[in-house]
Amino acid sequence: MFANRFTAIVDACVLAGALKRNLLLTLAEREFFRLRWSIPILDETERAISDILARKHVADSEERARRARLCMETAFDDAMVSDFANFLGTCKGLPDAGDAHVVAAALKTQAATIVTDNIRHFPASALGPLNLEVRTADAFIADTIALNEGKAVEALRQLRLRLRRPEKNAGQLLLDMEAVGLTSTVDVLCSHEASL
Repeated sequence: MFANRFTAIVDACVLAGALKRNLLLTLAEREFFRLRWSIPILDETERAISDILARKHVADSEERARRARLCMETAFDDAMVSDFANFLGTCKGLPDAGDAHVVAAALKTQAATIVTDNIRHFPASALGPLNLEVRTADAFIADTIALNEGKAVEALRQLRLRLRRPEKNAGQLLLDMEAVGLTSTVDVLCSHEASL
């Protein structure tokens, strides 16, 4: 729908938690932005989902994490970025060299933004010269919703209605968002609670 929609690489740390993942995937599905990831990002995501579920004593945590990844890959079959190894040498100055694959994938796909909650791992001093910005999931989701609040609220309403275990009303969904640190997102959505 948005002819000028931008491309964003979404890091594993924001895909691991179910609520942030569902919000981001819902907005990408509605074509607010072009979603991109890589095999290393999805590998990390799968491990993180499994760890989260195991801490909740879910017996089949590894299988559920594998299914979550498969669903993501199937739903967004054009999101995979590959053959970015040539860009790894460009990714200098990161506090954790293990994050270079995220920047390299962003460069390969000409992404404008890296969405991550590990902001310190992607300093502006390293990303600025590469014309990349880093945004937290909260800032990114809030700004994305603001592009077209009516369309976004309808998409998030449909997301809420799909929730079954447990079902949630709009107020509960907003409280859950706040609990995972999506405070700016909640600020944007509060005036739309009746429509969520």
